[in-house]
Amino acid sequence: MTATDAPTLDTPDAQAGLVPARRRFTPPSSALGLLGLVGFAVLLEVLPRTGIVSRDYFPPLSAMVTAMVDEVQTAGFWDAMTETLLGWGIGLGISLVAGIALGLLLGSVEVLRRYTASTIEFLRPVPSVALIPLAVLLFGFQLQSTLLLVIYASFWQVLIQVLYGVQDVDPVARETARSYQLGPVARLRYLIWPTALPYVMTGVRLAAAVALILAVTAGLVGVGRGLGAEIAVAQSSGAVPLVYGLVITTGLLGVVINLLARALERRTLSWHSSMRADIGG
Repeated sequence: MTATDAPTLDTPDAQAGLVPARRRFTPPSSALGLLGLVGFAVLLEVLPRTGIVSRDYFPPLSAMVTAMVDEVQTAGFWDAMTETLLGWGIGLGISLVAGIALGLLLGSVEVLRRYTASTIEFLRPVPSVALIPLAVLLFGFQLQSTLLLVIYASFWQVLIQVLYGVQDVDPVARETARSYQLGPVARLRYLIWPTALPYVMTGVRLAAAVALILAVTAGLVGVGRGLGAEIAVAQSSGAVPLVYGLVITTGLLGVVINLLARALERRTLSWHSSMRADIGG
């Protein structure tokens, strides 16, 4: 090859080989999510001020924030927050212990799983709010009534996921465990639990959200004295900005709980392939 035959930078082949391809900038998901929240906040502020929606029924976001700033300075708000978090935390804890223990038992014993399958499918679709008369009859308007609703709703989220996890154990691994004559405790520890744990963490995340929903709903229907009760009182007194402010507060509380549940899931399942794939992506 002579000097005249060598490729120059003006030729497409030389440019393709020597000039690196320009990488497209992709903003992180957190930045996109924050941008979406900012846009939604601007929309909440602009719509009532332009008259597209009536300010009597949908006040600007600034009015909601102002109402909440005044509300958080009262003792009643923090009492309601404490009541809601107590109902959520205690109810979620009981449902987790009961759902995991019963799910492992029913899933590991084939006879029990078959005998209880119809009962589970019958009770699971029953909405928790249908138990409100029973809760009031048993416990009155106390925290125990809220706990009954929270436990019933979140328990099924955990139980069903654990049952799915136990059934997902590899049959070959089961036969191998039998051939090595592993006892029930060893099989639970080394075979069933590692397989079911991703399902368990999914159940924890779902149950945490459902428990919060029922803890707030209990107050809305007059059973508890949490944030739901504060929303009901504000609505009956015509404090529209405060109603929206409290609704936004419960939504932010749900976001925090979901983030904590996901962080716990990532930490617990750091060894699992799905978590490594998420981190790598």
